Amino acid sequence: MGIPRERTPASRILLCLILLLILQGCTGESGSGKRQVAGIVFQEDQFFRLVLFGMRDAAKKHGVELLEANSAGKPDKEIQLVNTYIARGVDAIVISPLSARASITALRRARERGITVITYNTTVEGDLPVTYIESDQYDLGASTGKAARRYIERTLGGEATIAIAAFLSQAPEQSIQRTKGFKDQVAAEPGVRIVAEQDAWLAAEAVKKIGDILTANPDLDIIWAANEGGTVGAVMAVRNAGKSGKVAVFGTDTSEQLASFLLSDDGVLQAVTGQRPFEIGSRAVNAAVRVLQGDSVEKRVLLPGVLLSRDRPDEVREFKTRLAALSR
Repeated sequence: MGIPRERTPASRILLCLILLLILQGCTGESGSGKRQVAGIVFQEDQFFRLVLFGMRDAAKKHGVELLEANSAGKPDKEIQLVNTYIARGVDAIVISPLSARASITALRRARERGITVITYNTTVEGDLPVTYIESDQYDLGASTGKAARRYIERTLGGEATIAIAAFLSQAPEQSIQRTKGFKDQVAAEPGVRIVAEQDAWLAAEAVKKIGDILTANPDLDIIWAANEGGTVGAVMAVRNAGKSGKVAVFGTDTSEQLASFLLSDDGVLQAVTGQRPFEIGSRAVNAAVRVLQGDSVEKRVLLPGVLLSRDRPDEVREFKTRLAALSR
């Protein structure tokens, strides 16, 4: 057996550093000693960019480290990200899950490891998340539905044929609630007929599908799209078909591009109801910090939508100004 040698100062320092890193991994603290919150989105669009801006703002105010990630709409990548953050020992995961059921297993593992789980925009079944923060999905559809009904009454004499672009196969619960809100409002007009209803939540997909709907229904008056991509695609499809001034588009979600459409002279996009993504992101991180501090939070938070209308251009311009400020 060899004779133990006295550790050199350098080796003692190295051992201390290794022990420090191990302890940080167990406590979920970064090298700076800050709490770590993982913020996961599932696609790259205006909504999720603003969610991240809100997360960053709250993280900065609370002095926590925000670890940003995008699952890109891929369940296997979402699982990989959650497992990575579990191994890293983060303090909280703030996530918009891809599936109400399939996302449960990975998030349950995180919770079993003592990680606080916050969901926003979408959630999972059961009471796994400490809190769930979202827009009032029914209200988003109903708000635009009211605007469409006023348009039908004032411009179309109470009669209209309508096509709907939804996202049922992407996020069923959200799509159903938004669509129900819209339909409940326009159904108050007895002369309204819905002649087509398809999934088309990506702009390029919506351009093609709505273009086909316009061809099949030459008497179409209105298109309502349930999300940002569908609304962009609907406007482009109407323009491509030479139907500007003949077919009106109403939508859900907001973005700089949609605000510009509302201010354009072609009269295609009439109104959209947007969510409050910056507030959703900031509230989600705020909730995570409060839970880590031992405070209680509401189990579910519903935020109302914000209507932007061609009839109120000053509000649309103000929105664009605020959006530019948040994006800096």
